[in-house]
Amino acid sequence: MDKVVVFGKTFVPFIKYEDLMKDIDNVAARLNRDYGGGEDVPILLCVLNGAMMFTSEVMKRLSFPCELMSIKIKSYSGEHSTGVIQETLGLTGSVEGRRVIILEDIVDTGRTMLYLTDLLKDKHAKDVRICTMLFKPEAFKCPDLKIDYVGRSIENRFILGFGLDYDERGRELRDIYVLDK
Repeated sequence: MDKVVVFGKTFVPFIKYEDLMKDIDNVAARLNRDYGGGEDVPILLCVLNGAMMFTSEVMKRLSFPCELMSIKIKSYSGEHSTGVIQETLGLTGSVEGRRVIILEDIVDTGRTMLYLTDLLKDKHAKDVRICTMLFKPEAFKCPDLKIDYVGRSIENRFILGFGLDYDERGRELRDIYVLDK
């Protein structure tokens, strides 16, 4: 893992791919325990674009049938959340009467997840759970929102790699990097 430079900013190694895979193994084991043997087929809702790699890795480890849907929501510009949530691609199917597991790359303030859970409830999802690869407890602003599955809690710093981006760059990196102080 070497330093990487994106748009003139230097990022240093933070979480190795192998450690991410262990976190994903743990999350998938919990999902298998909670959803295995269910009578219905839950929906995995991938929050694009950041959660694509996480979703792919989780799906490979699941032992129960599931369906995949996606939605694209944006709240970041550059290094910071704008506080404004934009739905740039709507749900790719119906969630009415279905159990939904939201797969997200990172939960920081929680506002995007609050928006999405409300949207899914308005569309009559039977049950909604949140599964995130990374969670920033210091930045979290939604105490009534339950994050059901967390791969790893991290400090409140700007990161990229393994699907996470800086203005759409850096998603392809296998490891996760943090902005160098």
